[in-house]
Amino acid sequence: MNLLSKVGSYDFLVEPFHCDFSNRIFLGHLGNHLLNAADFHSNERGYGMDYLNTVHKTWVLSRFVMEMEKMPKAYDHITVDTWVEGVMRFFTSRNYAIRDTNGECLGYGRSIWAMIDTDTRQPVDILAERDGLITKYIETDKPCPIQPFQRVKLSKEARCQRIVDTYYSDVDVNGHINSVKYIEHILDLWDLDFYRHNRLQRFDIAYVAESHCGDKLHLFVDEAGEGEFCVQVMKQTTEDASDLKEVCRCKVKFVKE
Repeated sequence: MNLLSKVGSYDFLVEPFHCDFSNRIFLGHLGNHLLNAADFHSNERGYGMDYLNTVHKTWVLSRFVMEMEKMPKAYDHITVDTWVEGVMRFFTSRNYAIRDTNGECLGYGRSIWAMIDTDTRQPVDILAERDGLITKYIETDKPCPIQPFQRVKLSKEARCQRIVDTYYSDVDVNGHINSVKYIEHILDLWDLDFYRHNRLQRFDIAYVAESHCGDKLHLFVDEAGEGEFCVQVMKQTTEDASDLKEVCRCKVKFVKE
């Protein structure tokens, strides 16, 4: 069997309607580029969604970290490198590097994925799929210098800052609320004036459970330090607003412009 390279590189154009008021790409759209690169990389190597869907399985995102030194601007051409750093029975870790056309690294990403059965929604053994094909693509020599996912702990001071309804456009191919949609809802907690004076440097998010179209998302915020915030997203699936279940939690770090 002829194996492809362990690291995949994919080119993207930063389209202007994917950028904010400062002409920089929205983090959510940049996150989509990273997730698309992961999809292309895994499909080309035989363990992606194209194959998994035929056997009623899929990948779901469990942890996601992005740390940026510089955000790409409208019409920039960027390259996303992605590679699998490690594989365990139920989880695999995948890294990313974002480069500009001069080869300068603008930032990095880390992610942890689980494989689930689409009928039972339960985790399945990644190593049993295609005789452990994914293990042939583990790359441990390429550095990813950012810290892994940081544990998020909210204090008792956390308060619900917003309740968000979910609709058709929030739902992805897996039938649940898209992972990037949570990022967008969380970043909407701060107003335009805040973003005029603060740049988003790092975003850590852990996905705990699925939510679905029609669920109400309650966003709780806790200030963890200067420019650092912890956010917990809870879902309301019934008429009882006190009946909440955790969906995800994240830590957001801003630096002064």
